Amino acid sequence: MSSQPQHEFSCPFCSRKLKNCSGLTQHISSTHSGPCTNEQTVQKARVCEDSPPPMGHELLLCTRNNHTILDDMFGNNLLPGTQPTPQNGPDKNDWYPFTSRVKFETAEFLFTTSQMPQSHVDRLMQLWTASVLHHNEWAPFVDHVDLHQVINTIPHGDIPWKSFQVKYAGKIPECNVHGWMSKGYDIWFWDPNAVVKTLLGNPDFHKHFNYVPYHEFEPTGQRHWENFISGNWAWHHADILAKDPAMHGAMLVPIILGSDKTTVSVATGQNDYYPLYLSIGNIHNNTHQAHCNSVVLLTFLTIPKSIEDTAEFRKFRCQLFHTTLAHILSSLRDGMSKPEVQQCPDGHFRCTAYALAAYIAEYPEQVLLSCLIQGWCPICTSMSNNLDGHDSVLQSHQHVEFCICAFILVELWDQYSVVGNLMPFTNDFPHADIYKMLTPDLLHQIIKGVFKDHLVTWIGKYLKITHGEAEANWILDDINQRIAAIPLYPNLQHFPEGWRFKQWTGDDSKALMKVSCTPGMVHAVSAFLDFCYYAQRNSLDETALGNLGEALQCFHHHHCVFQETGVRDNGPKGFLLPWQHSMNHYQHLIQEFGAPNGLCSSITESKHIKAVKQLWRCSNRFEALVNFKSCSMLKGSILSATMEESDILHHGDIGLDNDNDSEGSHTAPHHERPSSKLQLCKYPSSLDALACHVQHPNLPLLTCHFLHSQLHNDTSQSAVNVALPDLSDSPVSVFCSTISTFYTPSDLSGLGGMHLECILLKKAGPAHYDTVFLEQDPDIPGMGGLHIGRVFLFFSFTYDDIKYNPCALIQWFSNVSDGPDKDTGMWVVQPDYDANGQQELEVVHIHSILHGAHLIPVYGHTHLPTDIQYTNSLDVFQAYYVNKYIDHHTFEIAF
Repeated sequence: MSSQPQHEFSCPFCSRKLKNCSGLTQHISSTHSGPCTNEQTVQKARVCEDSPPPMGHELLLCTRNNHTILDDMFGNNLLPGTQPTPQNGPDKNDWYPFTSRVKFETAEFLFTTSQMPQSHVDRLMQLWTASVLHHNEWAPFVDHVDLHQVINTIPHGDIPWKSFQVKYAGKIPECNVHGWMSKGYDIWFWDPNAVVKTLLGNPDFHKHFNYVPYHEFEPTGQRHWENFISGNWAWHHADILAKDPAMHGAMLVPIILGSDKTTVSVATGQNDYYPLYLSIGNIHNNTHQAHCNSVVLLTFLTIPKSIEDTAEFRKFRCQLFHTTLAHILSSLRDGMSKPEVQQCPDGHFRCTAYALAAYIAEYPEQVLLSCLIQGWCPICTSMSNNLDGHDSVLQSHQHVEFCICAFILVELWDQYSVVGNLMPFTNDFPHADIYKMLTPDLLHQIIKGVFKDHLVTWIGKYLKITHGEAEANWILDDINQRIAAIPLYPNLQHFPEGWRFKQWTGDDSKALMKVSCTPGMVHAVSAFLDFCYYAQRNSLDETALGNLGEALQCFHHHHCVFQETGVRDNGPKGFLLPWQHSMNHYQHLIQEFGAPNGLCSSITESKHIKAVKQLWRCSNRFEALVNFKSCSMLKGSILSATMEESDILHHGDIGLDNDNDSEGSHTAPHHERPSSKLQLCKYPSSLDALACHVQHPNLPLLTCHFLHSQLHNDTSQSAVNVALPDLSDSPVSVFCSTISTFYTPSDLSGLGGMHLECILLKKAGPAHYDTVFLEQDPDIPGMGGLHIGRVFLFFSFTYDDIKYNPCALIQWFSNVSDGPDKDTGMWVVQPDYDANGQQELEVVHIHSILHGAHLIPVYGHTHLPTDIQYTNSLDVFQAYYVNKYIDHHTFEIAF
């Protein structure tokens, strides 16, 4: 595991210092919670927790070295701290080209929210007009044509679309002319210079924006990589710009491109378009992940198709791709050699220097971009018949140009995989090298490629080779049932009927594969999953990169088992797989571009729905792609605005609900502290009745022991020597669930890295009680300082007019051994029972709970009975794996 900066939290009542908020609140709850100061203690504990955890790392503890030449953040004429010139924004009542807010919101509703078909828009406008015509009024629009015409004239927010046409320019034969030779291909695009200007001027990116390349070092002296501009590429390119005195003090703006085919062609009737996106490397990775309009649709590329798949047609198709990109991006060329003044998110104007920095694409598109041949690596010079050989070097534009000059086309194709008669689009731009722009692709290369298409398929093949078709299918059916019996967990999709083997997910595959696979295969998958989770971290230091490399070496060592079992061919030919080979470059690419989660194709894929599919299906007009929210700020609803204008709201005649949109559970602002919200349930209000209701008769006694520890700060006394308080008349409140908010920037989260997780207790119907991590000693790292518990009850009670809120009834699980399982790398736990064979239960304070834990049963080698389901699997097995792969936060603590 990588070493992280230690952050100490001081207790407000004593000199004790703890490493995290959870340890502090547990210490206060157990040590400083006497009856006369309980409320004061809780209040002070909450104050201590109000400061959020650091966003990836603590800037005050890290040393950041900015580039010495490009370190003039305010230009040559402004001093630090100078306030930006106020900008005149649009009038809040200016709805141009709409004549009123009603028309504006009608257009937004029809075009963006409901995506109403054109014929339905026409019908609605007719009905609207008919309903108000007797008042001599009309509908906001005549029909869909009128609606689209008004939308296309919106001056604010979106950039107008441009277009050009390309055609085949080679020699056309006199007869048998192919259709693609005479066809013209229309390309629609946004001016990338205007797109970059819009991104740079967006004030929403303020405080999530880097203005200068930097190297960052932790207190231990280790280099730290997170955002794009912290990588070596930005620093090295700044060195190149520094050679030109005109660039001194300019702000480097790395241009990031990404293309990813989508089914948008279904809506247009043309299947030869796919979108190209643009972003800039100054924006923080967490902003890219939070989908805060930091990735913008730039164009729809065209890939022509032909029935005759000739070599000449393939060359035309590839060169069309590069020619199109070069023309679209041409408006950026001048800004790469001469600084341009642009307004930045903080409101100041700076000289900017553009640079083509990175291109996000899956392997087939990487081959197309690099003008190489399928089966070869576009990043290094490894031969296709020995991809993992150790005599290769990194590919470069200079190397390819030298080969083109030195060899004929046939030699280039056979020996160097270079398509010598194609020209990459980067040749038209200064200091651009497509071979150094290709980024790691976690989604297609690692998750879909190596895991789904390789490992899962190979294990299925191994089962058939070893056991035969019939028995292999029997084993797969048993595995199918085991998947269905996995306990529930928040954000983990559950399949009650199970899934076939090829559809396993990374969250549950490792422990399940041990049942039917050799230990070597389990080790290989274990190492691969470790590699995945290190690669997907939001930030990495030198130790994390070392762990990534060790996981890769372990994977290479153990995946030979697939050759030994006959699944793959022996020798280097058995693993001639570009997706697996790409893993060798991850350490280098992380050092170049920062953490890969900011450059993953999952970000461009997530843009398809809102940026392409939904809006495209509304209209076949390219100009109609518009973002209404960027035109003006909307507060409240149109009804509330109209009533306010009529003074109805001021008289309180009608009460209205707040109509503000929510950004979802993963966009908690960065200033929020980790917290828990409880949902109240209807249960008996006394401890004795509650104990009978939940079928835990020892609940009153356990609660008395908990109260005694709170009152006297003494957990060592036995029940025989303790006079326990009387809680028979104490009122009790029960809660069905708690929502825990905690900091985990490597998982799906908002700009501040905050993540919401529900811990659920369900008694009605199939009972469901979640398992959790509980912190026992915050000074011990990993599972040594953690315990696993199963929550049966969330409740609060009142004693001596003091409310103890909230508590949890926990069943304890103990570690089976002093270390994780040697095959899976996961800890194994077992439920605790007392001398009478009853569950070992205890009442604890909710602050001792970190967050949810996911347990996978240790199924054993026998066939799973059909009566075991996900609802009872936590009750029937003797041991369970602690699934450290359920999310990235668990992966970083459950070691």
